Amino acid sequence: MFTETQVRILVVDDYEPWRQNISSMLEACREFQVVAEASDGLEAVQRAEELKPDLILLDIGLPNLNGIEVESRLRQTVPSAKIIFLTQENDADLARKVLSDGAQGYVLKTDAGSDLLSAIKTVVRGEKFASSGIKFSS
Repeated sequence: MFTETQVRILVVDDYEPWRQNISSMLEACREFQVVAEASDGLEAVQRAEELKPDLILLDIGLPNLNGIEVESRLRQTVPSAKIIFLTQENDADLARKVLSDGAQGYVLKTDAGSDLLSAIKTVVRGEKFASSGIKFSS
């Protein structure tokens, strides 16, 4: 039985083994419930609108709609959902842009093992999170 304090998460990535690995890691934590997975941008929008997750882990490089387009649509249709980009795009300018446009987190896939759980907890508290591997210039 799921508790009301669980964070309901939608995992979106086009690479199934990665998506399943992330879902398994999250399901091992009692405070998280993976409500669905999606493999492309259109499916992500549909699942998010249907399930209204608390949090969406979103890759940028997705078929049909890229993650940035998905995030833009979801800001309108599911504004309560928090979005963390989980991506291989190590681009400080891109990270800064999506965080200023409304995403709450930006985690590099290479840092997921060390940063993802912290990112989720930080974002759920209402704070922004950027991966330790992103080098922002001052």
